[in-house]
Amino acid sequence: MMLTESESQHKDLDKMSALELLTAINEEDHKVAPAIAITLPAIAALTAAVVEKIKHGGRLFYIGAGTSGRLGVVDASECPPTFGVTPDMVVALIAGGDQAMRLGIEGAEDSPTQGWLDLQSHYITAKDVVIGIAASGRTPYVLHALKECRAKAILTGCIVCNTESPIAAIVDYPVIIAVGAEILMGSTRMKAGTAQKLVLNMISTTLMTQLGRVKGNQMVHMQLSNQKLIERGTRMLMQQTQLDYETANAILIEQGSVAAAIEFYQKNKE
Repeated sequence: MMLTESESQHKDLDKMSALELLTAINEEDHKVAPAIAITLPAIAALTAAVVEKIKHGGRLFYIGAGTSGRLGVVDASECPPTFGVTPDMVVALIAGGDQAMRLGIEGAEDSPTQGWLDLQSHYITAKDVVIGIAASGRTPYVLHALKECRAKAILTGCIVCNTESPIAAIVDYPVIIAVGAEILMGSTRMKAGTAQKLVLNMISTTLMTQLGRVKGNQMVHMQLSNQKLIERGTRMLMQQTQLDYETANAILIEQGSVAAAIEFYQKNKE
């Protein structure tokens, strides 16, 4: 029996009140962060490998199915607006394609060939790195794609939630988050999904910080895509330069990013 499929410690959920259910779910959620803490050295090793690949012109690919695949898509899609990078730096593939973000695509995750075909459509090379995301650690779409990557000297990692899984056994940098049984038996969109989301946040944020896309604790390369972000960027620029609001706002809008505005200010402040 896989850990993610094991029996819940909470019985008779259908007889609980709403507060009892919420309390039980919250109790289980508290187990996620400590499970991640145990694996920090493995996450650090994987992240360092990704950083080196990106610094040398490579790309990061996430590949997954179901909840795991959706989490990869969310993390990848947030990198351009948050850090101002191009969409091809972090790419997410999900079994069943974009439609699977909203709908369950029958049998898509069971294909032993489609994962590699999806990677090939992006002309993947040994310069890139692929992270498989699969709570079970055995999803065929992910497993066989990673096997092909290994055969072609493409660096691989994984984020799984079962110990001794087939995927963890074959990748260069396995990350195993053993969060235990779900309160709703086998529903890995819960604790397992939460753990995967947190780890993806950690990897992408550390990656972008070490690539120079963060200054201090600020997203100085974020896209100024709405008024809220323009206001945030203006305040950031004021903090960095001591400019008044109107001047900072005008320079920010003209230069297009906080980083560019800071550079412009430093060059012209004399």
